[in-house]
Amino acid sequence: MDGLELLKKDWKKQEVNLPKVSYDELYKMIWKRSSSIVKWLFIISLCEFGLGIALSFFVMDDNYWKNMDKVDLREFTIATSVIHLVIWLYFVYKFYKNYQKISSTSSTKKLMQNILKTRKTVKHYIAYILISSALLFIVYAFLIIYHYVHETQIANNPIRNFETLDYFKFIGLIILLLSVVLGGTWLFYRLIYGILLKRLKKNYMQLKNLDSN
Repeated sequence: MDGLELLKKDWKKQEVNLPKVSYDELYKMIWKRSSSIVKWLFIISLCEFGLGIALSFFVMDDNYWKNMDKVDLREFTIATSVIHLVIWLYFVYKFYKNYQKISSTSSTKKLMQNILKTRKTVKHYIAYILISSALLFIVYAFLIIYHYVHETQIANNPIRNFETLDYFKFIGLIILLLSVVLGGTWLFYRLIYGILLKRLKKNYMQLKNLDSN
């Protein structure tokens, strides 16, 4: 008998003395971990929502609104801010509902489905933040430059605008700033939510293996 067979026999002898964990115990462990992760997702999104509102009140002071009035963007800013807050609140609600569902789950199959739904909610949330940030950044930039061009034309000084304003440099600057903003935002969400999503995926795979046995 070779050394490998001896090792196998020795391992089998050791397995007899190891404590055996039942299916229900394993399920409860994974369920508790999943519930805790989704709870943290809800808490983080809630804190993020509260911080966003606090920063809005801090940034949008009288001077801010005066600058918005200068470029005729007060109504646009109010409308987009309200829409953003409503959508943001919707995602917070979705995180809460996901936490409720996972906390009350009683079957492996249902828990797996709820984990997938939670992961999908997080991915949709991050996609919304990135896409909305990009669109608003571009819209604000071009509305401001359009206002600048329009005001210059009204002032009968087209030379100042069209000869000195380098549109290619402006577009390049917009792309650079947009890349920095989106890159920083993506890294932030990757760090905060990415770790929790990986743990949820790990739990899902463990449930899948448990269900197949």
